[in-house]
Amino acid sequence: MPTEKIKSTPTDFIRAIIAEDRRNNKNNGRIVTRFPPEPNGFLHIGHAKSICLNFGIAAENPGGVCHLRFDDTNPSKEEDEYVRAIKEDVKWLGFDWGDKLFYASDYFDKLYEYAVRLIKMGRAYVCSLSAAEIREYRGTLTEPGRNSPYRERSVEENLDLFAGMKNGEFSEGSHILRAKIDMSSPNLNMRDPAIYRILKVSHHRTGDTWCIYPMYDFAHCLSDSIENITHSLCTLEFEDHRPLYDWFLDVLEVHHPQQIEFARLNLDYTVMSKRKLMQLVDGNYVNGWDDPRMLTISGLRRRGFTPAAIRNFCRTIGIAKRENRIDMTVLENAVRDDLNDPANRVMGVLKPLKIVIENYPEDKEEELEVANHPKNSEMGSRMVPFCREIYIEQTDFMEDPPKKFFRLGPGREVRLRSAYFITCTRVIKDSDGRVIELRCTYDPASKGGSSPDGRKVRGTMHWVSARHGVKAQVNLYDRLFTVENPEADKKKDFKDFLNPDSLVNLDNCVVEPGAAQLKQGQQVQFERQGYFCLDSSSEPARPVFNRIVTLRDTWAKINKKQPGRK
Repeated sequence: MPTEKIKSTPTDFIRAIIAEDRRNNKNNGRIVTRFPPEPNGFLHIGHAKSICLNFGIAAENPGGVCHLRFDDTNPSKEEDEYVRAIKEDVKWLGFDWGDKLFYASDYFDKLYEYAVRLIKMGRAYVCSLSAAEIREYRGTLTEPGRNSPYRERSVEENLDLFAGMKNGEFSEGSHILRAKIDMSSPNLNMRDPAIYRILKVSHHRTGDTWCIYPMYDFAHCLSDSIENITHSLCTLEFEDHRPLYDWFLDVLEVHHPQQIEFARLNLDYTVMSKRKLMQLVDGNYVNGWDDPRMLTISGLRRRGFTPAAIRNFCRTIGIAKRENRIDMTVLENAVRDDLNDPANRVMGVLKPLKIVIENYPEDKEEELEVANHPKNSEMGSRMVPFCREIYIEQTDFMEDPPKKFFRLGPGREVRLRSAYFITCTRVIKDSDGRVIELRCTYDPASKGGSSPDGRKVRGTMHWVSARHGVKAQVNLYDRLFTVENPEADKKKDFKDFLNPDSLVNLDNCVVEPGAAQLKQGQQVQFERQGYFCLDSSSEPARPVFNRIVTLRDTWAKINKKQPGRK
């Protein structure tokens, strides 16, 4: 398992606020944060940023605590499956909530009492407008709203109607409970927002006990208050909701956490909306929530990303007040950096080209010692079988190689990793002129990869024994979209920009025998190819590998500078 490279404690404006609060002994020096997902989908890389922030701040401050709370107030979209997946994701990322696991549904009785209190204070009323009428009465950004004709109902009538809502006496949509604030407020969230609605749907925890459910803005701030949260950290889209957050807490005169907003994660070549991710899943554009192309945490885990890589990524991008976009290479570099030192090297050929070493005895086999890591001898070595027929990558041979191509070509000598020097003597093609086999000779004195006469060979290539190699499937994953921001063009559907080459299945690959014995999820580097892990669908007789990320390829850069070169 990769070992995280510990970096210094992050610094940002939120941590500066919290440090000042501690100096002033605000909240008696307590630091209590929370990560409050709605259990209506799987977590993605954007949630990882919030998880790292909230649990990180709690860990950085003596006595700090971070709660995991499920804001489960919309039973029509929530399932236990999502609860289990979210718990697994948070634990996998390396965070522990201890005994601080909560649900907004734990507080349904208390939230109902708060709503009744608002009615008694004359600060809430039951409204019987239809949904369309409410939208009409609400006004616009440039025009004030109008008071509901039901706004001045008496306290007694409101209490009676609200009790009837709770007891199931009314149909869905016939009544809602609204806060009585200001229909002319420039902030639309303050124009008598809904507090409770009738929803005759069974809840994943409370069953059919309730048929009314609190709205998110009402339940969220009061759940924070009930749990004595000190700092309620949320993304910038909740900035316009902060006046409402404050209004509920101030009017009810309860503990008042400080809401602080930060910029959400916007990552190139993906989408972060759970609604849009669900469209991809439900429309079969991807193979489920854990599809390795999806930047869900479960997808990243299946692809082979490490928790440390994701934590380091979140630490690298930091916390800002303004929205910005992060280049995908930042995430890719995070996993490269994390896997470079600990990942064993193995040899795998993705697009095989057969070589017959004509002066190597046909009946001979041998095992060659190959280092598990070229820069760390403490990681040991392994024995890899070698014989007369081997496979190399098709891209490691060119019939008419350019000057800076140091791999195999007619008459050229190269080094096989930890094996021998070989020279190409003949090229065999099929009827269409495609190269299908190479004939070579080897230098028996060059065993181990060096020659007694000291001659230099520029190219070193990986290989797999044709007789001993194991057939494997390799999934090459690339970015899910073809453009940096698939949501930028409002005239098009974001799905129009899906990358048709985001998944390439190679089913004729060959790997060294030891690679087939890896554990599912174990990360390795295929030499000169990239980082890979064994997929959860893999079987010993037919291993399946997922490419996590490519290596930095200097030849690709050279090739780009030579238009027309293939």
